[in-house]
Amino acid sequence: METTQITETINMVSEEHLDIRTVTMGISLLDTIAGTPQETAKNIYQKITTYAKNLVKVTQQIEREFGIPITNKRISVTPIALIAGKATPDEMLYYAHALDDAAKAVGVDFIGGYSALVQKGFANGDLALIKSLPRVLTETDLVMSSVNIGSTKAGINLDAIKLMGETIKAITDKSDTANAKMVVFANAVEDNPFMAGAFHGVSEADVVINVGVSGPGVVKRAIEKVKGESIQVVAETIKKTAFKITRVGQMVGALAAERLGVEFGIVDLSLAPTPARGDSVAEVLEEIGLEMVGTHGTTAALMLLNDAVKKGGVMASQRVGGLSGAFIPVSEDAGMIDAVKAGVLSLAKLEAMTAVCSVGLDMIAIPGETDATTIAAMIADEAAIGVQNNKTTAVRILPTNGAKVGDMIDYGGLLGTAPVMSVVEKSSAEFINRGGHIPAPIHSFKN
Repeated sequence: METTQITETINMVSEEHLDIRTVTMGISLLDTIAGTPQETAKNIYQKITTYAKNLVKVTQQIEREFGIPITNKRISVTPIALIAGKATPDEMLYYAHALDDAAKAVGVDFIGGYSALVQKGFANGDLALIKSLPRVLTETDLVMSSVNIGSTKAGINLDAIKLMGETIKAITDKSDTANAKMVVFANAVEDNPFMAGAFHGVSEADVVINVGVSGPGVVKRAIEKVKGESIQVVAETIKKTAFKITRVGQMVGALAAERLGVEFGIVDLSLAPTPARGDSVAEVLEEIGLEMVGTHGTTAALMLLNDAVKKGGVMASQRVGGLSGAFIPVSEDAGMIDAVKAGVLSLAKLEAMTAVCSVGLDMIAIPGETDATTIAAMIADEAAIGVQNNKTTAVRILPTNGAKVGDMIDYGGLLGTAPVMSVVEKSSAEFINRGGHIPAPIHSFKN
């Protein structure tokens, strides 16, 4: 690196909140399947603790050497429903506790992959996993879960959506915060390093390292320097900044993979905010020219940001993957929280924004009395956006018992604090209760 590039990187870390949001080790569990759930769980624990035993040590060493913060160290595994076989919901707890125990043993922050892929229908393992979620998410500490209920090729499984609405309500009855550990997807990707949706796809190598970069603060500072310039200048500035951010991620990921003796997977280009001031995607959008995120023009500004980040980042890494876009989680973004509290940012506007970014209605608190069918309908709307537009969308909605609109709910750490948002009270029950399968869009037939 040239001297000026080194100086820029130091400034990005020290003044602009640049970090590597996550180094995630993906581990295939397909070779752990044994005769009983107990035996399989034992094999799961052994494989994870064997391959990931030095993950935290190596990433901390890289942090010290280069002065680049690596916020989270994580593991993703094969969707557990794929290896569950004939397991019952109660027996699924063996797998969940094996994951939790292994994650604690190696010292990572989270482990993802307690997941099911049901976009076209259910197998026994899928139903067992979903039915076990209320217990799993409240009885484990580090396990993260995801369920994929639709895809552009398969369409949307409305039965699965209804079941997930009911499951979210059942989880809420046990805990006001456990739903933060689960996400419902359409078009889920196999190499996502971000939680709660990370899992290790069946087409991936046995063990890989994937990296998720961040840096909304870096982008905001760069845009501040072109105040008053044309929108083309803004786009070019974002592209150049994304290139620099992604180069740091590429370096960290390649180095971590080499030292751990595993394959390097991808860099996820996503701009992931934190609750800290100055590290907000909303503030980036406001620097582009919005008085407050949620006002008219927000969706257009977000499209510009998302596209420029992708164009700049894709040239900086040998492999780009994951979700790669701008995240808009309410509880994790100080600017989003401000806009909700001011009444400028609504659920309807957030839904519109998800059509042009990653990932969806994320970390949104709603009143606990919201019907399961209403929650299911929110999932269906997001799935429709993803399936029709051939992109990943998701819902991580957080009903909170006893909370009223405007109350603040604290989820802790990077998960932040969310204001409870109002929900349309008219019923969607008749639509959701029809069940069945929404067919794939016509443009999915490309062969």
